[in-house]
Amino acid sequence: MKLSQLRCVLEVHRCGNHVSAAAEALHTSQPGISKQVKLLESELGFPVFQRRRNRLIGVTEPGREALELARRILDDVDALKALRDDWVDRETGTLTVATTHTYARYVLPAVISRFVRRYPGVRLGLQQGNPTQICEAVEAGEADVAIGTEAMRPFPGLAMLPCFPIERSLVAPRGHPVLRVRTLTLEAIARWPLITHDQTRSGSWRVMEAFRRVGIEPNVTFKAVDADVCKTYVEMGLGIAILATVAVDHRRDTALSARDASHLFESSTTYVSLRRNAYLRSYVAHFVGLLAPELGPEILRAEMRGTEGRRPHRGATRAPRA
Repeated sequence: MKLSQLRCVLEVHRCGNHVSAAAEALHTSQPGISKQVKLLESELGFPVFQRRRNRLIGVTEPGREALELARRILDDVDALKALRDDWVDRETGTLTVATTHTYARYVLPAVISRFVRRYPGVRLGLQQGNPTQICEAVEAGEADVAIGTEAMRPFPGLAMLPCFPIERSLVAPRGHPVLRVRTLTLEAIARWPLITHDQTRSGSWRVMEAFRRVGIEPNVTFKAVDADVCKTYVEMGLGIAILATVAVDHRRDTALSARDASHLFESSTTYVSLRRNAYLRSYVAHFVGLLAPELGPEILRAEMRGTEGRRPHRGATRAPRA
């Protein structure tokens, strides 16, 4: 039994049981992947995958357990390599952070600035996506840490630690009538065209849910992929928007005004997500600590092991700002 065989079966499963996609992901040939899978199955004495006319159509019952064990084995191998790297040289390495546009643009710049001054030898990279996609990147080992709001599905293989809330504000062109109403209500907002995020962002469905709870159907005229696009079209006069308060930059958004709407829309929680059973390199712990000082290395390691760490009763009360 070889580690390469375990990687092959896991990649085939991750690619939806498509051997060709797994071969492309592992930069090898389709026959080579098929051979490794069959060799492992021969040694195990049972098939990992269900087949129909030489096509993989699913995973067998013992195959599910085999995949879980293979994942643990490879996680432990990766953890050993990370442990070696951490003790041989703690000042160099790579750190890939998966995050959403709002965090990459408005929350993380101050954190990254401090981190690169402390660890100039660490190659830092950002991957952007929606909250579910960034967790998938960490789950697949393509990123070391995900930072964002709630994902649309559970991720049992990740330790997801809450940090701080993200409140919401109404954003409108400067001088807009909605900014002058005495008491901001959902009814007052619904009188105007609304620009929203797409539904894969927690901010969008939380906003729409607030309207649905009181039986109001807002006039959504435009759906944008991120806060900056939303603000561009608000500036053009196409509507107003409900955005994360951290996405309002008063120094740059001079054509816009914002008004607190936290009493109308439920806040989202920021989560730091790490792969369970991975080794926590010291500079990864430092990066998380810059974002959420209450999440010390001992807490992170305990959560990643699935044991109880000494969590504080309350997290940070606000996002770090530049």
